[in-house]
Amino acid sequence: MFSKLLIGAAALSLAASMAFGAQGAKFYVGEGDKEKVYMDMVNNKMNSLGFVLSDPHERINDAYKTKWGTEFKTVKGTQEKHPDFDPTFKETLDNLGFFSITNDSVVGPLLMKEPSLGGFSPFNLHIYKKMGENKTYVGHVTPEAMLDIVGVKDADVRAKFAASFVPLDKLVEKEIGSKVQTVDYKALPAKPMMTFEVPFERGASLDAFKSDFQSKFESAFEANKYIIAGYKDIKGAMTDNNIEFGRYDEYWVYSLCHFRFSEGIFNKGRPDAGAFAPCSMYMYVEKGSNKLIVGMPRLENWIAVMGINDPKMVESIRSLDKEITGIMVGLGAKEK
Repeated sequence: MFSKLLIGAAALSLAASMAFGAQGAKFYVGEGDKEKVYMDMVNNKMNSLGFVLSDPHERINDAYKTKWGTEFKTVKGTQEKHPDFDPTFKETLDNLGFFSITNDSVVGPLLMKEPSLGGFSPFNLHIYKKMGENKTYVGHVTPEAMLDIVGVKDADVRAKFAASFVPLDKLVEKEIGSKVQTVDYKALPAKPMMTFEVPFERGASLDAFKSDFQSKFESAFEANKYIIAGYKDIKGAMTDNNIEFGRYDEYWVYSLCHFRFSEGIFNKGRPDAGAFAPCSMYMYVEKGSNKLIVGMPRLENWIAVMGINDPKMVESIRSLDKEITGIMVGLGAKEK
């Protein structure tokens, strides 16, 4: 009887937690324009906590305006019609920035157990400010949501990964503001990750395969109007920092961005969804293996976690998931 009551209580507890949902993203809200404070924080203060900044992309909103909101450009002193000018473009943001960061000393040992953590290593410490609103938002996808999306269940890994965010959040709170705004969600997609295998013939060195594959990968995505927004050699970073990483012969992470797609989300009313951008696609070869393993969180997570329900945005998100899968299959990858 007692055990049945315990089981019933556990079931009710689970049902309640699912009903109330989970926290997907957290933003600290500061009064006024905090851009200078933010830049000082990421460039001069964050590294003392162990976080390494790679591939910063500041003021992306300016690039949107230049590309689609500028009717004429000057070429050799002569004004010419800008080929990408879009008369329907409307500027909505004072600031939008993607700053990819990783705590190498924490993440390295955890990747030895859970390679899928590369889906958020690095992750974006996001900043945005809307036009007409005197507030700055700085935040990130919660570590718990990251862990759930990439499928990490190991309790020790989860605890250590989540703990590394505590001092970072304290710093952001101190520098930006103590007011917190969260985004809650009820459930993740049925399949939150896209994963692939790329078999290859292994010679004495991986360098030739790595160089050839990376060249084809970058060319294929750039041909489809994606931007290689970042690249982090995880294996190299761990070697440089004397962090044991012997499970892998190679491990690297690409950051991907589709510029027009991103403008259609972030500049059209959902700058908070930029916490998921750019997308981290990890690739690794385990020691002695002849398979490249590839993984990336699906953009479908944006719909579920950020509560995106605009039909046009939903369609563009799902189209990109399909397109990315198609590009990878075209490169010889087998979807898992």
